[in-house]
Amino acid sequence: MTSSVAGKVVAITGGARGIGLAIATALHSSGAKVAIGDVDEAGAKSAGDRLGLPLARKLDVTDRPSFTEFLDTVEDQLGPLDVVVNNAGLISVGSAVEEDDEATRRLFDVNVHGVILGTKLAAQRMLPRRRGHVINIGSLGSVLPTEGIATYCATKHAVLGYTDAVRMENRGSGVHFTVIMPTLTNTDMVAGVGHAKGFKNAEPEDVARAVVEVIGKPEPRVAIPRSLGATVWAQRLMPMGLAEALGRALGTGRVFTSDLKREQHDVYTRRTGLS
Repeated sequence: MTSSVAGKVVAITGGARGIGLAIATALHSSGAKVAIGDVDEAGAKSAGDRLGLPLARKLDVTDRPSFTEFLDTVEDQLGPLDVVVNNAGLISVGSAVEEDDEATRRLFDVNVHGVILGTKLAAQRMLPRRRGHVINIGSLGSVLPTEGIATYCATKHAVLGYTDAVRMENRGSGVHFTVIMPTLTNTDMVAGVGHAKGFKNAEPEDVARAVVEVIGKPEPRVAIPRSLGATVWAQRLMPMGLAEALGRALGTGRVFTSDLKREQHDVYTRRTGLS
């Protein structure tokens, strides 16, 4: 597994903490040349210093000049890009109809427009070379609507649809496009969130391992855990009423609503400015 990523040049967005930091750690320890970008410049530089990464800098994924400069710097300092991981993302928890309009716009700007921009800028570099891999971090929310996070689910549905369409457009090009779809993952994004019956949260390291593996053996879609992915796809084949009844029985609808410990989650919303 190490040999499949050793020496590859990898750029990761949202790399200062959580899933992005775990991906950076796993790839760096496997011998990849890793660069991280994050809107939190101090956080990115601190993470880069701790890991000994060759490049860590500020990145606003919603801004084309910022993203272009980031990727230019990566290629100038580390070499042609082999992999771009579009990981930066936000979540807003609460009533869909009461959600602040600015929060809705920010989620789409970061989760959708940021992924689209990162995919385009990466592919424009990779396609002429006929090699490369764009990995977009989606969610099981990409296929499973969940109460309390309607806008987040909408953005992750968009990530899945966009990535699949781009992959189909560029079939046979030598460039791979993958969506990683984790279940709830233990980061500050889900602080205070409840648990559905029989479901266990993933760890950031679980997502990182999947990214390392998919670089070595590309796949279009990877659910984390894979077993839960199979369950979700089976649920989608059920009649809608039955599938929703199953979700209620498992308590998935309460995870982000009545079971939410708002005071714990507010630490995240204040940090991200979504409160």
